[in-house]
Order: sequence, then C-alpha cells, then structure tokens
Amino acid sequence: MSGRIRFNEAFKLDAVSQVVERGYSVREVADRLGISTKSLYTWKAKLSKPPTVRDDEAALASELRRVKRELARVTEERDILKKATAYFARESR
Repeated sequence: MSGRIRFNEAFKLDAVSQVVERGYSVREVADRLGISTKSLYTWKAKLSKPPTVRDDEAALASELRRVKRELARVTEERDILKKATAYFARESR
C-alpha cells in the first residue's frame, strides 16, 4: 500500500467550501481536518472552478493522453519503416 490517504470528492468539496464560502483560513481548515495545506490549496484550485470548466479540462486532458498515445504509436511505426527501408536498400545493391 502507498501510505497515502484517498479523500472522496464530497470531503474535498466540503474542505474547499469552508475556505471559499465560510471564510476560514487554509491553515485553520487543514489543521482541523488533518490534511496538508498543499493538498487543500490544490483542491481549492481545482474545485473552485465551475463544474463545466472542470469537465472541459478533464475532457481536454483525456484527449491529450489519447493523442500522445497515438503519436507514440505512429512514431514507432515510422521508425520501423525507416529501418525496413534502409535494410531493403542495402539488400538491393
């Protein structure tokens, strides 16, 4: 096990709302909930955006991962074709 605690979305939203809506300091909320201030700042940056923006960012991230996988595949295919071309060019001499 990694030793990291996974918090569910409801917990994160509640922690962020205590900072954003209720006006508590990040340090105070983090100490009270037993989490790091870095985690709370990260959650705040991510979750304080409107849900539509978060969904759009998630879709873009997913598309970027897909495109990177495809690029890696196409690059590998290109390299294989280059090697095959060089091999057959030597054989034809």
